[in-house]
Amino acid sequence: MALFNKDQEKNARPEVQKNPPPAQPPVSPPPVTLAPASSPNAVASAAAMPSRANSGSGAYLDGGAKVSGKLSFEGPVRIDGQVDGEINARDSLTIGETAVVTAQIRAAAIVIAGKVSGDITATNRIEIRPAAKVVGNLNAPVLVVHEGATFEGHCSMSAEGARDSKVTMFPKEERAAQVAGQKQA
Repeated sequence: MALFNKDQEKNARPEVQKNPPPAQPPVSPPPVTLAPASSPNAVASAAAMPSRANSGSGAYLDGGAKVSGKLSFEGPVRIDGQVDGEINARDSLTIGETAVVTAQIRAAAIVIAGKVSGDITATNRIEIRPAAKVVGNLNAPVLVVHEGATFEGHCSMSAEGARDSKVTMFPKEERAAQVAGQKQA
């Protein structure tokens, strides 16, 4: 009487699982917490940013976040929360419909769909979407204001360096003489 029989080991087949366990969904990286002293609940998450073909990850400030102070961003950024202070971005900045921003804003390209109060400067363009409410001065070479948007302030559509260029003004009499001389020729 043997407990182990070699013949049984030769005929043994491995047991096959008929219902494998379901695959686990991929786990997104944990949010990165911004560190301004006045707002411990500000959150930036690269996973929440829409992907862009030519750039890496971006930053995202969620609707529940409130930040007060100076914010600087290297890549694209989207803000849906509340910001009070100053925002500087080297790339594009999108202010979502739920955002309330009271800040001086500087970025390459700015799209506004929420509420903004403060001066806004863009090196490429500013776009104000239909749901946006903007109070402040704008400076950009290209400005797009959609129907339904509210804008209250002054607008300068010049390149940032163009303000320092030299402008020559002629007195009214000299201009009239120049125009008359051109007509005779």
